Amino acid sequence: MSSLNKKFPRLLPEPIRKGMKVADLIDTSFKAYNGGRLAEACRLFTQKMIAGNGTVGMSLTGALTPAGLGRAAIVPLMKAGFVDWIISTGANLYHDLHYGLGMHLYAGSPFLNDVDLRRDGVIRIYDVLFDYDVLLDTDAFVRQVIQGSEFQHTMATDEFHYLLGKYVYEREKKLKIKETSVLSAAYQYGVPIFTSSPGDSSIGMNVAAMALRDSKLLIDVNRDVNQTAAIVYAAKSSGSTSSVFILGGGSPKNFMLQTEPQIQEVMGIEERGHDYFLQCTDARPDTGGLSGATPGEAVSWGKIDPENLPDCVVCYADSTITLPLITAYALSKAAPRKLKRLYTKRDALYADLRAQYFKHGKVEKIEHRTDLSKPKRGRSGRSVVGTSRNGKTT
Repeated sequence: MSSLNKKFPRLLPEPIRKGMKVADLIDTSFKAYNGGRLAEACRLFTQKMIAGNGTVGMSLTGALTPAGLGRAAIVPLMKAGFVDWIISTGANLYHDLHYGLGMHLYAGSPFLNDVDLRRDGVIRIYDVLFDYDVLLDTDAFVRQVIQGSEFQHTMATDEFHYLLGKYVYEREKKLKIKETSVLSAAYQYGVPIFTSSPGDSSIGMNVAAMALRDSKLLIDVNRDVNQTAAIVYAAKSSGSTSSVFILGGGSPKNFMLQTEPQIQEVMGIEERGHDYFLQCTDARPDTGGLSGATPGEAVSWGKIDPENLPDCVVCYADSTITLPLITAYALSKAAPRKLKRLYTKRDALYADLRAQYFKHGKVEKIEHRTDLSKPKRGRSGRSVVGTSRNGKTT
C-alpha cells in the first residue's frame, strides 16, 4: 500500500447530487487546483479566522460593489460580525453609494458598442450598465453632504466614511430600503472603513472640488496609517489573532499588510505579524507586483507570522466567484459573532498604540537610525565603526 495514505486524504469525491447546499458542494467536490484552494479558504475563514474573538480585516479592490457584491456578500459578513474593519478603493465606496441612494444598475453585456453607449449617456463597467445621471446625482449627493459642519475639519478616512455612511443610512430609511450599502452598514455596525488613496476616486474628486469653494475638509493620511496599526496592535497585544481577507490586491492589500511593519519596523514594538492570510486574486507572483506577492514573501517583511504560514491560503480566482461562495459557506457553518464596533473604540486604540510607542524605550534608537549622518557608511554599504582612545565605539 502506498505511503501517501498516511499523509494525505484519498481523492474520491462524492457524485454531485440534486439540491446540494453550497457548503456541502464545496466540502465534497472542491478537491484540487484552485477549487481545492477555495475549499481551504472557506475552512480557514470559518474554522480559524472568525473562530473565537479574532479580529478580521478585509481589503477590497476590483469593481465588486458595482456588481452588487456589497449588498449580496460584504454587508452580510459585516452584519454577522465576520468582518471587523475594511480597507477599500475609493471607487468601490463610490459605486456602493448608488445602491444606498436607490439608483439603478443593470446587468448588460461586455460586447456592446461603447461609442453608442457614450452617445446615449450610458456608462459601462465590463457588463454592468447605468445611466450617466447616476454619476451626476451621486456626485451631487457627496458635495451636498460634505458641506455640513461636521465635515469642516481634518479627519482620517474612517471618520469621513462613518459620517458619510450616516447620511446614506438616513437616505435608505427615507427610501424604505435596507442593507443595500456597505457604507450604511459600516455606520450601523461600527465597522471602520479606510481608503489607502483618498484622492483616487470620484469621492475624492468631489472633496477636491469643494476645497476650491473653501471647504475645510482635509484627509489625515497619517492618522489612517497609525489608526490601522492600532487596530492590529490591539488585537495582537490582547492575546487574540489578527486575520486579513484580501480580495484582489493593489494598494488596499499593502495598506492592510503594512500595519505590521509599522508596528515592528517603524515603531520598534515587538510583534510577529498577522496570524491568518487569505487572498483571492488573479495576479501572478512572478511579475514582482504586490498584488501577486505570496504570503511567504510577506513573511520576509514581517507582515505574516512565520509560524502560521501553513494557515495562509491564496486562491487564484475571480473575487466575484470566490466571495459569494466563501460568504455562503461561512454563514451556513458559523454562528454570528458579537460585533466589535471598532469605530467607537478608535480614539482609545489610537491612544494605546501611541503610549506603547513611547513606553517601550526604543524611540531614541529609532530616531538615531533615521539620522543619515550617523553612522557613516563605507563603500561596501556597511556601517563604519571606529574606536576612540577611551575604547568606546564611534
